[in-house]
Amino acid sequence: MTLPARPFALFISDLHLQVSHPRTLEAFLRFLAERAVHAEQLYLLGDIFEYWAGDDDVADPFHQTIITAIRAVADAGVTVFWMAGNRDFLVGEGFAHAAHLTLLQEPHVIEAGTRRVALVHGDAQCTLDTNYMAFRAQVRAPEWQAQFLGMPLAQRKGIIAGLREGSREAHTGKSYETMDVTPDAVADVFASLDADVIIHGHTHRPAMHAHGDKLRYVLPDWELDEAPARGGWLALYPDGSLIRHDFDVTILTSR
Repeated sequence: MTLPARPFALFISDLHLQVSHPRTLEAFLRFLAERAVHAEQLYLLGDIFEYWAGDDDVADPFHQTIITAIRAVADAGVTVFWMAGNRDFLVGEGFAHAAHLTLLQEPHVIEAGTRRVALVHGDAQCTLDTNYMAFRAQVRAPEWQAQFLGMPLAQRKGIIAGLREGSREAHTGKSYETMDVTPDAVADVFASLDADVIIHGHTHRPAMHAHGDKLRYVLPDWELDEAPARGGWLALYPDGSLIRHDFDVTILTSR
């Protein structure tokens, strides 16, 4: 298959970047330097970080490495967009300014060719997980965030560490169906946004799903520090074609 020289947009999510996973970070930096710089737009669709405690942590050396790499893509002429995930929803204007990117509200719609593409992280569509949905509503409230961000950074990181441990324990008792997006929530996104394609992450179950004449692409999570290695990105071309790539640039799906 002959691909256009320059993708209109690339989409990635769920890298869960953290100091303890250096190979995943290396893969991301390589993706930015070798792939993202050749696109017109780059969409980071949530959970790029394992957690984000607040924009007053941008000076951390690990964070600076990532911010500098994203900024280099933007400075090369690529428009970079960020959508919050369930792990890094506290990313704000300070981070956006440092990385030269634009924050997006969820959901967001873009168009290419005849495609009308809806972008979401995916956690808001996991409506069977009622405990998580209640937690999500709480932590996305401006009042809660203002109170939390008013705490010392070290205290916030301690609270987040406890929440992460609780999340791991909670997942062991939940079925895949509970933690997946629901048909009704997906149908609502298609209908409310008049979209024919949805792109999301969050579930770590990469696939292309047909919903009648509409398509839903689930982005892969990235993991290069534990076996099996996995990850990749989705490319949208100006004619509306969508192609998913893994790390060795093998074309996995095309529609």
